[in-house]
Amino acid sequence: MYLDFKLANDRPAYIQVKDYMKRLMTTGALQADQKLPSTRELSALFRVGRNTVLSAYADLEDEGYIYAVKGQGHFVSPSISGASAQPEGKRLDWGPRLNEYARLAEANDLMKHGIRADKGSISFTSIAPDEKLFDLPNVKRAFLDRMSLEGDILLNYGYAKGYKPLIDYLLRYMENKGVNIQGKDMLITSGFTEGLSLVLSALNQGHGRILCENPTHHTAIKNFKMHGYAITGVEMEQDGISLTGLARELSERSYDMAYLVPSYHNPTGIVMSHQKRLEALRLLNEHEIPVIEDGFNEELRYSGSHIAPLVACAGVENNGVIYLGSFSKILFPGLRVGWVLADKTLIHYLESVKRARSIHTSTLDQSLLFQYLYNGNFEKYLKRAKAEYKRKYELAIRCCEEWIPMERLSGDGGLHLFVEFGPDFRTRELLEACSAQGVVFTPGDIFYTDGGGQHTMRLGFSRVSDENIEKGIRIIGETARKLV
Repeated sequence: MYLDFKLANDRPAYIQVKDYMKRLMTTGALQADQKLPSTRELSALFRVGRNTVLSAYADLEDEGYIYAVKGQGHFVSPSISGASAQPEGKRLDWGPRLNEYARLAEANDLMKHGIRADKGSISFTSIAPDEKLFDLPNVKRAFLDRMSLEGDILLNYGYAKGYKPLIDYLLRYMENKGVNIQGKDMLITSGFTEGLSLVLSALNQGHGRILCENPTHHTAIKNFKMHGYAITGVEMEQDGISLTGLARELSERSYDMAYLVPSYHNPTGIVMSHQKRLEALRLLNEHEIPVIEDGFNEELRYSGSHIAPLVACAGVENNGVIYLGSFSKILFPGLRVGWVLADKTLIHYLESVKRARSIHTSTLDQSLLFQYLYNGNFEKYLKRAKAEYKRKYELAIRCCEEWIPMERLSGDGGLHLFVEFGPDFRTRELLEACSAQGVVFTPGDIFYTDGGGQHTMRLGFSRVSDENIEKGIRIIGETARKLV
């Protein structure tokens, strides 16, 4: 005993001694009322200073793990029940106890069942921002600024609705996008995914069906399934969702809601035209169907003019658009902050659902984001990030056009491109062959609502170096030509 103690450099020595002794007691290696080595003996065994052991023993006594007897030393408290004192119990089989919600979550978990890239592989699977671009000095400054102003408040409980300075800032931010906020309100969430889940949880399933583009965001598909919705996907055209297809589906059956990604659509990268936005909103409003708008990648426009989001196109009278926003793909995904902008009545109830589920989004995260935005850093960072991503975007397009035997390439901006081969081509076979050569990408079928897309793939380039963009796409193209 005591011979396996090894001192590390990452924590204070007395805490390491304390934790080691705790483990011996809680696992039964040291029994109740057993005498412990003296501080001199233990300091010699562990090769640490006696004051280190004194501090460890003092903490253990304060925490109730040991007690001291004057003139005799320290002993293990009688209440410490080690493993040897624990009664044997029955092992539960958790499998049959899991509900359908949990099973669907696991079955659609891409981190467990998706593409795994070996170390050193060229991976086009991610569409997260490049951490090399992160504006760390100004993030640190924003943190210190806000903590110095109200650190005591930020470390306590916050409000379910969100941090008011951030809400006020984001309301002005949305107004600058052309949104009339009259009759609207905002709820801060822990990213896009929580916002979507809150909305799906709060609205009635009168028909149990949801309408979306086909293909669409895999996370959205997963959440729709987990909330029990049947999904109908409408085919995409070069400028967004097919209005003919949308009108057809609306005439054939009833829907509870629609989900649209109008700007830099995931996975196709297509931007829905302004005229198509107006007509799609008209059709959906005519059938009284609420629209969940995913503001995905909205800021990453590299060319062309700004197109107002659906929530801005809807005007004042049409209050049926629920806008889900986030800076995760532009700024820092580690700050789990998103927002829902919608009719005041809906936000009133979503606030209560949020409070019941998670109390509130991290006030520290919210305040840090607010201060970073308030300090004027976002605009500077965005210019720098857009310049870098635009360069990679143009390089990826050139490489695809040179190497890949594709039928169609889409992606008007954002952090990814979408490639379509001939209808008989199978990108799963291409992935297997490329993976053996150290290159992976996302097969497009995971984004389709009807099992289609076997001939498509998504290429995320944001975190790939220029050299690897060229090398990886060349390998994909050469391998695809052999399969063709």
